[in-house]
Amino acid sequence: MTVNSECLGCRLTNQLEPVNIVYENDYVCCLLDIEPFNEGHTLILPKKHFLDVEELDSETANAIMKSSITISKALKKLFNPDGITICQNGGKFNDLGHYHMHVIPRFEDQPFYYEEQIDNDKEKAKFLETKNKLNNLIEKLL
Repeated sequence: MTVNSECLGCRLTNQLEPVNIVYENDYVCCLLDIEPFNEGHTLILPKKHFLDVEELDSETANAIMKSSITISKALKKLFNPDGITICQNGGKFNDLGHYHMHVIPRFEDQPFYYEEQIDNDKEKAKFLETKNKLNNLIEKLL
């Protein structure tokens, strides 16, 4: 497995930094975003170092998509959102220096993009509770 110790994403997915993992397998690590848009906002990171989507091998890309389906199902059951947004920021917009996909529960009349920092202290305070709920539900879904 290729791990770049200079890469924040590699450190997160290999648990060299504090993380709240909700699911993982041989290819990916799914963890709660430390700056959540909403409770349950999850990142899917490959365990192997990739920067952009076009670098992914087919096994990892498949594992990412399968995980996004599982995470989406769990978020819908737990939080009953109006929808799920799945997105990936590449190039200059990749703030981890490592490929990652966001899976975000969304609610009607809630803008998706904010210029200023949002108040997400309530969501951050629930990290352990949210992680445990998602872990339990994902185990049942698999």
